[in-house]
Amino acid sequence: MTWEMEKIDLDAYLTRIGYDGPLAATAATLRAVHLAHVQAIPFENLDVLLGRGVRLDLGSLQDKMVTGGRGGYCHEQNLLFAAALERLGFTVTRHLARIRLGRYHLPRSHATLTVAADGLTWLADVGFGGEGLVEPMPFEDGATLESGPWRWRLGRDGDFWVLHAGPPSDETELYALRPDEPHYPSDFEVANFYVSEYPQSPFRHHVLVQRTTAGERIRLEDLPVRTAEELMATLRDHLGIEIGAADAEAVLPKLAD
Repeated sequence: MTWEMEKIDLDAYLTRIGYDGPLAATAATLRAVHLAHVQAIPFENLDVLLGRGVRLDLGSLQDKMVTGGRGGYCHEQNLLFAAALERLGFTVTRHLARIRLGRYHLPRSHATLTVAADGLTWLADVGFGGEGLVEPMPFEDGATLESGPWRWRLGRDGDFWVLHAGPPSDETELYALRPDEPHYPSDFEVANFYVSEYPQSPFRHHVLVQRTTAGERIRLEDLPVRTAEELMATLRDHLGIEIGAADAEAVLPKLAD
């Protein structure tokens, strides 16, 4: 596996996220494309639950999230986003981070990015789900970002940089990364295999579907769903995902897990 950024259909990607603004490799473009991606492509793990596995080659990512109209999780979303940014002329570095959420020393299973623009380095991440970023933030110790009703802070913890979410009085540590540690396509394949195939991975046992709008996180778990038909309609109308009846029947029992 290589990063394959030359294979992305940039026009199709920009159409998928509904972006028709400036394309110069500036911080303003980075912010606008990041925000458009987050609001257009939902976070979801349905293929893992359906036993289909997750492929990270760019052709598969485009087939699923661009032409297929589906969403994905961190490895899928951030590798697609990185390829689009590189085609736009940005310098992008791909990283693997350790999820925290109240725990430490977890494996490097989360994919995230840093991007150079306007003389600064930015943390960019369109694929965390949960309370993840909706736009990039300066990769600087103590940097904060407010967007809509949400707030984030980036801080140091020894050799790690930690992304926090929430108000100062009630912050949550989302994940920690070391930007000086190089990662290669093979590292992402291993991390992706762990997330999608390891028996104890939460992605194999819980339905995780979320759509982010300008001021709201819409999560499948918060919506009333009792039947496969309601699941199909809810995914389509509220979360922007279309699945067939057989898939809905297979996913429905896992909503109660």
